[in-house]
Amino acid sequence: MQFGINFFPTVGPDDKDAADYFEESLSLVELAEQLGFDHVKTVEHYFFKYGGYSPDPVTFLTAAAARTSRIKLVTGAVIPAFTHPLKLAGKLAMLDNISRGRLQVGFGRAFLPDEFDAFGIDMDESRARFDEGLKACQRLWSEEDVVWDGTFHSFGPVTLLPRPYQRPHPPILVATAKTPSSCEQAGRDGHGLMMVPSISKREVVQDMLGLYRKAWADAGHPGQGEVHMSYNCYLSEDPAEARAKGKEYSRRSNAVMRDAVAAWGERRSEGYAGYEKVVENIARADFDRALAENKVLVGTPEEVVERLRTIREWFGDITISLQVISGNPTHEESARSMRLFAEQVIPHFRDTSPTAG
Repeated sequence: MQFGINFFPTVGPDDKDAADYFEESLSLVELAEQLGFDHVKTVEHYFFKYGGYSPDPVTFLTAAAARTSRIKLVTGAVIPAFTHPLKLAGKLAMLDNISRGRLQVGFGRAFLPDEFDAFGIDMDESRARFDEGLKACQRLWSEEDVVWDGTFHSFGPVTLLPRPYQRPHPPILVATAKTPSSCEQAGRDGHGLMMVPSISKREVVQDMLGLYRKAWADAGHPGQGEVHMSYNCYLSEDPAEARAKGKEYSRRSNAVMRDAVAAWGERRSEGYAGYEKVVENIARADFDRALAENKVLVGTPEEVVERLRTIREWFGDITISLQVISGNPTHEESARSMRLFAEQVIPHFRDTSPTAG
C-alpha cells in the first residue's frame, strides 16, 4: 500500500488567514517528504469554506515541488469544465517539468451547483465537458500540430510548449463519487481512480472497484490499476482524545460541506442522479457509525492499523490519502497525526501482501 496527504481545506478568513493556511500546509508538505509519505494532493474548489482556499491545485503543487525533491504531486482533482484545455494542459506540463516528472493528474467533473453557476456552465454538460477536456489534454501532451474540433472548444494546429517531462504524458487519475460507468471508463482507458469511500456503503465501493478492475483487465492493461481513496484522519496515543477530537473535526467538516451543497436542496440534474439526497445525507452524518464502519481513520496508531487491515481486506492494495487538515485542527495536531501514522502505522503495510481484493 501507498500513503499520502490530501490537503482539503475547510476554512475561511474568519477561521484562518489564507497566507497562514498556505504556509502551514506547505510546511506539512515538507514534513510529508521527510516522513516518507508517497504523495501530496490537493483539491479544486471555489467560494466556500469547503475547499475554497484551493481554487488552483497547480499553484499549490508548484510551491510544494519547490520545497521537495521526491514526493509525488497529485491534483485531486483539476476540473476541465472550468478551464480551457490549452491553458490546463500547459499549466500541468509546466508543473511536470518543474517537478521533474513527479506529477500525477487527477481530473474531476465537479458537483457543486454554485460553482457551475459562477462559471456560467450548464451542469448537464459536465460529463461531456469532462470527457472533452481530458482527451484534449492527452492529445496536447502527446502529439504535435494538434487540431481539435470539439463540442465546446476548437483550435489548431498547435504544438504545446513545454512538452511534458513524462512521456507521453503524466499518469492520469479519474475522480468518481457514485457513478459506476465512470469506473468502467477509467479502467478501459488505463487511468487510475480516485474515490471517497465515506459517502457510499462498503458493498457499493467494492462493486465499483470490481467494475474498474474488470474493465482494466479486459482492456489488456497490466496489473490492477491504481486506486486512491481519501479518509479523514486524526491520531493520538490517547484513545479518548483521538475519538473526541476526531468527532469534533468531522462535525466541523460536515458543517462546511452542508453549506457548500445547500443548492442541491432545490437543484436537479440528469447528470447527477441521486445528488438531491446529499443535503439529507450530510444531515444524517453520524461519526460513531462512520468510525464503526471504518470510514474514518481516527484513533490510536494501533487502532488505525487494525482499521487499515480491514480496509485492505475489503479493497486490496490501494493508495490512501489522509485528510489531516480537514475540520481545521491545529497545525501541531496535523503534524502529530502525520508523525504517528508514518512511524507506527505505515511500517505494518510496506512489505506485506493483501489478504483479499
